[in-house]
Amino acid sequence: MSKKYVIGVDIGTTSTKSVLFTTKGALVASHNIEYPLHSPKPEIAEQDPDEIFRAVTSTIKYTLQKSGIVPADLLCISFSSAMHSVIAVDEAGQPLTRCITWADNRSAAWTERIRSEMNGHEIYLRTGTPLHPMSPLSKLTWLRHEDPDLFAKTYKFVSIKEYVFFRLFGRYVIDHSIASATGLFNLEALDWDAEALAVAGVTPERLSEPVPTTHALSGLPVEWAAEMGVPVDLPFVVGASDGVLSNLGVDAIAPGTVAVTIGTSGAIRSVTDRPVTDPKGRIFCYALTEKHWVIGGPVNNGGMIFRWVRDQICVSEMETASLLGRDPYEVLTEIAARVKPGADGLLFHPYLAGERAPLWDANARGSFFGLGLHHKKQHMIRAVLEGVIYNLYTVFMALQELIGQPSRIQATGGFARSELWRQMMADIFDRDVHVPVSVESSCLGAAVLGMYALGEIDSLEAVSEMVGGSHHHTPNPAHVPAYQELSRIYVRLSRLLKEEYGHIAAFQKKWM
Repeated sequence: MSKKYVIGVDIGTTSTKSVLFTTKGALVASHNIEYPLHSPKPEIAEQDPDEIFRAVTSTIKYTLQKSGIVPADLLCISFSSAMHSVIAVDEAGQPLTRCITWADNRSAAWTERIRSEMNGHEIYLRTGTPLHPMSPLSKLTWLRHEDPDLFAKTYKFVSIKEYVFFRLFGRYVIDHSIASATGLFNLEALDWDAEALAVAGVTPERLSEPVPTTHALSGLPVEWAAEMGVPVDLPFVVGASDGVLSNLGVDAIAPGTVAVTIGTSGAIRSVTDRPVTDPKGRIFCYALTEKHWVIGGPVNNGGMIFRWVRDQICVSEMETASLLGRDPYEVLTEIAARVKPGADGLLFHPYLAGERAPLWDANARGSFFGLGLHHKKQHMIRAVLEGVIYNLYTVFMALQELIGQPSRIQATGGFARSELWRQMMADIFDRDVHVPVSVESSCLGAAVLGMYALGEIDSLEAVSEMVGGSHHHTPNPAHVPAYQELSRIYVRLSRLLKEEYGHIAAFQKKWM
């Protein structure tokens, strides 16, 4: 009898989620466990790797319990994971550091030195990871020089997914997708890049063994099988990174299709059949499979900016929403909808957490521009929502230079619940926007990749039959001209302020 179910696990920055699907892509059950991000200083963003490991095993266990299925009917468990994390471990596999996440900026100064003194751009062109403190290349270079004792006694440097697989199977493996997000992996050779390793000061032996994203491990120790409630011989497919699997999970792997995601952060991505990097260094290139390469740009500032507005600017509106028993985000969206597109000439640059694409500048800071006496709180709310979309649009323009005009935009993430925000994207991008009903894109992508790895499906294109219908938004011709004019001002401003971002960031570090 063929297996009926597959679990996709997504190890995220704020939580881990496990989702059980049928092999036809129908969602059966899921479980999510959140964990904290430790940030005692603005530039530090770490997590407890053992807490995340427990979240992985527990979400699998509780998802199975909720589903009521027979574990023997599982085809596999397949993994998605956040990128760019680094954990130093000793010879016994014990962590010597917390999990240093993509959001950690302590290596900012070394990133600039790699860029200016260590042939950084040429390394980027081969490895596909833009030069930024998020990159493990920057993190390892920083650790090597700033904490040489820790660096010297580290046995291996691994990501959170590698750590999970070592805990489960006693092997250090890294999939080509996570490896391609380290800044240390040569995309053409599918192996560690000698020059990048020399800059970081490591040898291949201090990193994990690169394997395809379809690689599967089995032979789970009895104690872990019992803990999760799964068979000991169940295949665990190593999978890929969350970004590339999100493209797969929203059926955005055909040429010319662009996926736009806004969750806590955001990203724009498209798929090519070969590695592609940008002479201007603006976009990433990460592996999905040997025949599928995902290019695009991540932004730090997505839904987290809307949350900032809610918590810092709209306290009274929060209280009103609570009294009415309504979602505060819905209330704020209704307020923003009262303002005409363009917020009467108010622009907001949403760089509250620095910025990755398109600036790749950890010093970037947020700002309102054009503020006048005629502006009210509702203008600020709308400008913030528009600012997030303007920022993604600038990444979209860079992507167009490399792949040409897209034929379709698939949008997903928490923002998709807002009709106003979806329409803003169509108007600012001046493109039709499709929003698939499925919201578990990374988990579904992991599940589909797992089915492909084990021969349950012949092609990744099978995902098109698993993704539900979509909302469809077309540009409003009355809104597009104003947005086009404002977007040009938005781009010019971010360029003009580049030097000042460094000055204000230095001031904040000195006086905060």
